[in-house]
Amino acid sequence: MTIAFTGGGTGGHFYPIIAMAEALRDLVREDQLIAPKLYYLAPQPFDEKALFENGISYIRVPAGKMRRYVSIQNITDSFVTLFGTLYAVVVLFKLYPDVVVSKGGYGSVPTILAARLLRIPIIIHESDAKPGRANLLAAKFADKIAISFAGSEEFFPKKTRKKIARTGIPTRKALMRIEHEGAEQYLHLEKNIPTVFIIGGSQGSVRINEAVLSALPDLVSFANIIHQTGQANFKAVEAVANVELTKNSYASRYHPIDYLSEVAMQRAAGVASVVVSRGGSTGITEISFWKKPAILIPIPESISHDQRSNAYAYARTGAAMVIEEENLSPHLLVSEIKRIIDNPSIANKMSEAAGEFADPDAANILAKQILSIALRHEV
Repeated sequence: MTIAFTGGGTGGHFYPIIAMAEALRDLVREDQLIAPKLYYLAPQPFDEKALFENGISYIRVPAGKMRRYVSIQNITDSFVTLFGTLYAVVVLFKLYPDVVVSKGGYGSVPTILAARLLRIPIIIHESDAKPGRANLLAAKFADKIAISFAGSEEFFPKKTRKKIARTGIPTRKALMRIEHEGAEQYLHLEKNIPTVFIIGGSQGSVRINEAVLSALPDLVSFANIIHQTGQANFKAVEAVANVELTKNSYASRYHPIDYLSEVAMQRAAGVASVVVSRGGSTGITEISFWKKPAILIPIPESISHDQRSNAYAYARTGAAMVIEEENLSPHLLVSEIKRIIDNPSIANKMSEAAGEFADPDAANILAKQILSIALRHEV
C-alpha cells in the first residue's frame, strides 16, 4: 500500500499531514496491517526532521505560485506549475499510490492534476474557514472532501457537497497536550506572575514582532513574555529588545525564542495565561487544545485569503478576540492582554469556549478514510 501526501509551503499545510501520518501508523499497528509506504510531494520538504521521524519520503515536485495581485511572476510561475504537473505525472506513475491526500496550497496543484490524469483516488482536507483556490480546484476531482469549520461547505461547488464531511483539523499528538510541571524552570520564568505566549506562526511575524518590541517595557512590568520570533527575525529582535530593555529591572522576564521545539511549545502553553497568535488554522486548533484565551492578529486579507476568516470564526465561539493588523498598536496590544489577565471571569469563559472547539479525533477519522480508500484501490 502506498500513500502520497501533498500540500503548500506553510506549517498550516504541512503539520496536519504529520498528524495524519501519526494516526495512520497507530491504525496500522492496531489492525495488524502491513505499514504503507508514505511520500510527501511538494516544492520544499518544510521540516525534514518531522518527515524522517514519521517514515515519510520526500520527493520534490516544482510548483508556481499564483499571486492575488498583478505580477509578471504569475506568468512565469504558470510555466513552473505546468512543468511540475508533467513531472508529477512521471513520479506518480512510478509510485502509483493507492490514494493522494492533499492539504491544499500552491504546492499541491501539480500533484493533484497529475493524480487526476492517472485516475488515482484523491482526498482533500481544507483547514481554513474560507477554502483556498487549490482545494476548490481539487474538489472537482476529489473522492472525499474534509473541512474544519462549519459553513465552509458553502464555498465549494454544489455538485461536490455530497462528498463533504466536517472532521476538524488533524493535530500532532504532542501538541494536543501541555506540560505544567517544570515549565517555569525549563523556560527560566519568574514565578507567581502571569505569562504571555506570543507566536508569530511557523516563520514568525515581522509586524507582531515590531508591536511587541515597542510594547516591551509595559509588558515585562506585569508578565513573563515568551516570544517566538521566527528564525530569520531572531537576531534583529534580540538586538532591539536589548536596547528597549536597557536598565529595565524586569528585563529578565523577556524570553525571545527563534523556534520552539515540541517540548518547549508544550511547556510554554502549559504556563501561558494568554496566547497572542496569527490566524492560521493549525495554530488556532493547537490553542484550542491548550484551552487558553487568545488574541488573534490575522494576516490582512489582501495578502492571505484565509486568516481573517479563521480568526473571526474562532472568535465567534467566545474563545478569542481579534485585532486587525491595521489597528495593531503597542498600547492596544498591552491593554487587551491586561484586560484578559486582570479579569479571571473573562479568561475562564474564553478557556471554556476554546476547549469546545477542536476535535481530538480529526486525524484518526481522516486516517481511517485514507486507509479505506487505499485498501479498495489496492485490490
